[in-house]
Amino acid sequence: MVEAALQPADRSLRRPGRLAKALARRVLVPLLGRRDLLLVKRRPFDPGLRAEGRDAPCFGYTMIGLRRLANIRHCVEDVLARSVPGDLAEAGVWRGGAAIFMRALLAVHGVTDRTVWVADSFRGLPAPASPQDGDDFSQHAYLRADRRQVMANFQRFGLLDGQVRFLEGWFKDTLPTAPIERLAVLRLDGDLYSSTLETLRSLYDRVSPGGYVIVDDYHAYEYCRRAVTDFLRERGLAPALTTIDWAGVYWQVPGP
Repeated sequence: MVEAALQPADRSLRRPGRLAKALARRVLVPLLGRRDLLLVKRRPFDPGLRAEGRDAPCFGYTMIGLRRLANIRHCVEDVLARSVPGDLAEAGVWRGGAAIFMRALLAVHGVTDRTVWVADSFRGLPAPASPQDGDDFSQHAYLRADRRQVMANFQRFGLLDGQVRFLEGWFKDTLPTAPIERLAVLRLDGDLYSSTLETLRSLYDRVSPGGYVIVDDYHAYEYCRRAVTDFLRERGLAPALTTIDWAGVYWQVPGP
């Protein structure tokens, strides 16, 4: 079994380090996974990487980093202060961390009349629909978090209640008919061209004037940026986009 799993170069005892890594990657890791165990490599904490959301924490609730979390707080607290009507929504939630943070902000401010909408397939990213869609992340197990796991994460903070609503499925199937009336904050984290464009086409018109649209991957992926550009062009819109960090941008929806 071991011999069949290794490439010829890996089998050479003249490279014991490569052999050990190959054994761990192709034999030990799957065996541990079947026993609900995980083999990890410890890395030193880098506050700069964490602030920028570049370290992809293995056991974290979110990978967006402190600057994008601070942006969520700014947007949510601003719409609350100005009484901009509408709920909060995130399309593409991974393990739920950013959406949990939204719900926590409502709790801290004693807001009981707004809902946090949690939209995701809860089985990872779809395969690209076309070459313009972007890279294929559909086989990345790290990016998958099922609905039960996300609900458990909300529950861990005591924030799973009637103010949290789940929209499970591909965006093209769930968002056009989602029972959302108005939004004050819409956050997109769908990575792909089609996921970004489908979310904007389905939900942008429900964002109240004075509300915010946040795009997590705008600078990170050219195809996400192109989806935003194409949408704004087809609508004849030219909002002032503000950069959050190396990846994200946001803008405020103008009044009528």
